Amino acid sequence: MGWEKQIDELSRRSAMAEEMGGADKVARQHEFGKYTIRERVDRIVDAGSFHEIGKLAGVGSYDDEGELKSFMPSNFIFGTAEIDGRPVIVSGDDFTVRGGSADASIGGKRMQAEGLASELRLPHIRLVDGMGGGGSVKTIETAGRTYIPRVAGWDTIVGHLGIAPSVSLALGSVAGIGAARVSTSHYSVIVKDTAQMMIAGPALVDWASLGDVSKEELGASRIHTRNGAIDDEASSEEEAFAMAKQFLSYLPSSVDELPARHDANDSRDRREEMLLNVVPNDPRKVYKMRPVIEAIVDAGSFFEIGRKWGKSIITGLARLDGVPVALFAEDPMVYGGAWTADSCRKLIRLCDLASTFHLPLVHLVDCPGFLIGKQSEEASTIRFGSAALAALGQATVPFCSVVVRKAFGVAGAANTKPGSHHFRFAWPSGDWGSLPIEGGVEVAYKAELAEVDDYDGHLAKIKERLNRVRSPFRSAEYFEIEEIIDPRDTRANLCRWADIAYRALRPGPSSFTYRP
Repeated sequence: MGWEKQIDELSRRSAMAEEMGGADKVARQHEFGKYTIRERVDRIVDAGSFHEIGKLAGVGSYDDEGELKSFMPSNFIFGTAEIDGRPVIVSGDDFTVRGGSADASIGGKRMQAEGLASELRLPHIRLVDGMGGGGSVKTIETAGRTYIPRVAGWDTIVGHLGIAPSVSLALGSVAGIGAARVSTSHYSVIVKDTAQMMIAGPALVDWASLGDVSKEELGASRIHTRNGAIDDEASSEEEAFAMAKQFLSYLPSSVDELPARHDANDSRDRREEMLLNVVPNDPRKVYKMRPVIEAIVDAGSFFEIGRKWGKSIITGLARLDGVPVALFAEDPMVYGGAWTADSCRKLIRLCDLASTFHLPLVHLVDCPGFLIGKQSEEASTIRFGSAALAALGQATVPFCSVVVRKAFGVAGAANTKPGSHHFRFAWPSGDWGSLPIEGGVEVAYKAELAEVDDYDGHLAKIKERLNRVRSPFRSAEYFEIEEIIDPRDTRANLCRWADIAYRALRPGPSSFTYRP
């Protein structure tokens, strides 16, 4: 007697699990323009690398002889795989089985996936398409009891943020614990039109007398990529997969390693003539910062994160002579580059990401200060701004700044990293102080101006007098700025710094964990 019968049974059950919620549910998933979970896994990982764990978990129905008649697989699958040759944990909800809810016993599998990612110190890619973690109200009857809420294993999810990269993709209707899992990650993406994220669905909102709203009205991508709950928006699932893989390419597999340095395929001495005249002589005129970034970093390497929220600061990952770096820059096209509450929140996330995964930090500075006005005060901008400056100061990686134009006020002080000795360059267009001459001269000289008959003429003379000592070369004489460079030499200088900074990096956990 051998084990052929049991092996046949294993194959039968495995095949039943691969049917997911059945042909009709799979077809419905496709009708909504979405892949099934197994199709998603196949498309995001390296071909043939997925090894599933817990495939036979689910709910079986048996006849009087104890033979399996039907099988509803668990609606959560996970396993090990490779992405670009590196091992990862990949997990995801199967919406074809009870809409991804906990009625299909997903809890234990999800905890195992999170636990393996933490203990094996592996990146975790979550493909989220589920309507909650606690089951529906019907669970009360099927379980014969209610339960007091607890998020089992949440400490593992949060702890993993300080161990290895996590990426969450919102690929369908995501609510409750699913929404929390999306936002508690280093990088998140939502697919436009076919995915929504919400704390609770339309039925519960209506029951609470908060209005009759659709899923799109509650949790569309245009909402959560503008408020910062989700980092970025993809036009399709394929684009979301590509964005996740590109994000991971800049990071090490865990904090125990350094990010891999790639062949640059771009000369470190490349000089872009457009940089010479990109900044207008008139301080009231603006220019586009993204072309400046693209001209300085390795060709095609800039990966922007959070483009649709906190827009006055541009944040992202890039490479300098093959060295992965985290980069931020003010955008003069949005509030003149002034820091807002949301842009400060975005900057905090970038600083924490850089510290956690050993990415040297670069700041291209054109900061007129914090955004002022009633709305800015109501948004508690100074609170988040102070937190952003603290996050920059706490960053555990080498820092370098290039003062492109303005550096004013408390926010402008981010041209330096407090308590750190670091490289800092300035373009001849650099302009700095406690506040801009244009905005502060009439306040500073109010009494003097009040005593003259020709107000405008006297004001012009004061400005002319001040502008004579406004040159960044005067600051260089006092070593208040270390180097003034030709803008066309910015790339060469940053590449030289990146090479030195990379040698100074040390693997290991950060002195503080990542803040979700």
